[in-house]
Amino acid sequence: MRKSCVTLFFVLCSLMFLWAQSFNTFPVSTQKPPLHGKHWMAITGKPLAATAGATVFIQGGNAVDASCAMLAATCTMWDVLGWGGETQALIYHPELQQVIAVNALGVAPTGATSSFFRDKGLKYPPQYGALAAITPGTPGGLLVILAEFGTMSLKEVLAPAVQLASGYPIDAQTAHSIEREKDRIREWPYSARVFLTHRGDEREAPYPGEIFVQTDLLLTLHKLIDAEQQALTEGKSRKEAIYAAYDRFYTGDIAQEFVRGCREQGGLLTMSDLKNWKVIQEEPVTTNYRGVDIYKLREWTQGPVLLQTLNILENFDLKAMGYNTSTYIHTVYQAMNLSYADRDFYYGDPYLPPEEPIRGLLSKTYARERSRLITAERNNPAFLPGDPYPYEGKSNPWLHYLKATQRDLTSDIDEQYYRDFVAGTTSVIAADTSGWVVSMTPSGGWIPACIAGNTGIGMSQRMQSFVLDPAENPFNVVAPGKRPRVTLTPSLALKDGKPYLAFAKQGGDEQDQLLLQFFLNIAEFGMTVQEACESAGFISHQMFSSFGDHIRQPGSLVLNSKIPEWTRSELQRKGYTLQFRDRTSGPVNAILFDWSNGAFWGGSSNHGEDYGIGW
Repeated sequence: MRKSCVTLFFVLCSLMFLWAQSFNTFPVSTQKPPLHGKHWMAITGKPLAATAGATVFIQGGNAVDASCAMLAATCTMWDVLGWGGETQALIYHPELQQVIAVNALGVAPTGATSSFFRDKGLKYPPQYGALAAITPGTPGGLLVILAEFGTMSLKEVLAPAVQLASGYPIDAQTAHSIEREKDRIREWPYSARVFLTHRGDEREAPYPGEIFVQTDLLLTLHKLIDAEQQALTEGKSRKEAIYAAYDRFYTGDIAQEFVRGCREQGGLLTMSDLKNWKVIQEEPVTTNYRGVDIYKLREWTQGPVLLQTLNILENFDLKAMGYNTSTYIHTVYQAMNLSYADRDFYYGDPYLPPEEPIRGLLSKTYARERSRLITAERNNPAFLPGDPYPYEGKSNPWLHYLKATQRDLTSDIDEQYYRDFVAGTTSVIAADTSGWVVSMTPSGGWIPACIAGNTGIGMSQRMQSFVLDPAENPFNVVAPGKRPRVTLTPSLALKDGKPYLAFAKQGGDEQDQLLLQFFLNIAEFGMTVQEACESAGFISHQMFSSFGDHIRQPGSLVLNSKIPEWTRSELQRKGYTLQFRDRTSGPVNAILFDWSNGAFWGGSSNHGEDYGIGW
């Protein structure tokens, strides 16, 4: 009898432990320790790149200087991005006490039209090669951000990247990615020369730990520094000297070689395309969720989708549902799908017509109406875009597309689809004691990158995010000078008028899904930033992928393998098709501001090679 009671006691304790875990009523251990800092914090996608940020901080730079150093380092290390890609940033300016958005996304080149790609028998612009390239945005973004908000010289900020380009021990993740993509890399002579260091051998890519040297890129970086230093000797200011480097890249000899190398390999970019492209400083979009102001980039990214989803979820008591219960997962999943349906149809470049209905999309009243479509009993895999126009006092000119039969490019989720869905990008997060905060998600030019001539710079592959048919999205149809709607989406949150949380992640269409869950983990369930980074997330594939053939999987739900069996069963009864992965958290990188102690809490997912350093 006593043995039975003891057994029953332990069973009850185990059940209580699992129940408490599901509601997150006490801290849980994490695989990586949280970061703590009093003076500064630097987090990004590679350990060596985090060291680059720390080095700049130690030398007296601010968070902007450090973020630029990390951006340059991650590009040089091909951390699923390269120098020819695109950069997006949200920056908290402590003197102005406001969030500034930086748009350094390239545009489609001359000749890039729907008919051009259709004549080649394509449904969408290509994923790879010179024809996938838009104008390079990252160099311009880095230079403008540094010139306008930094304190150091370009020479100082690029010093770690220069050392890396002259040779560094390549990490296994990048080395194996090169080997996996070697057949495609061989198609492009400049790429093959850089990446395939053992041409003709069974393994043509560098070995992990091998010293990887990039002579052409090193020369390009030196040209940028030389332009700055020459301007300084001529009496130019720090800012003017950095813009001299900008001019050399976009109108000088670097631009000439970049364009030559692009066109030699079949690309469309011209000197005028590079010269006419500009970095834009703009107002971010924002919403308030239970007292927290969350800022995102405009509708040229998918960023507003997170704000839309929070507006919908404000109509539900998520905390009462419990962390990762079937009811919670179902509600958040449905809200995400409603918002992503709008993303797929209404988001595009706000600097070219037609004008996106962003005010209606972010209306709390519109969100309340959308929330009424969510039922507790069943998954609805057939959510369509809503009509936000009445919520900004207008009539919808696109109802003929909404009323038409919606496209249904459905496909099984294989490994290639999943790689496309989470493709590319890294994140850069930095903060300092003077109040500067930076959140970035740079991307583009990832391996397999087509390198433009002798520049050492891989071109962006972002053209694939356009559509050719306006019935799919009338705002995102490819056209010369137009920005594609991208997945890149850094985040900043303020509370009581002060920085509260900076967070970002890589991973294509899943970015705002997991950033949303990360934020709710903290705001609703009181997790620490590291717990929130590692938490068991879930992913929808109901939206159309922004990559490849733009396919989707309605009703598909990817769960973390830790989700218990009874939760799985309840979700299956609601009509979900379930898949499972061991890691579904990110990688998310984040900084939480602890104003009561005058310190930073940093978090970095136990997923990939993301790393942070604080002091």
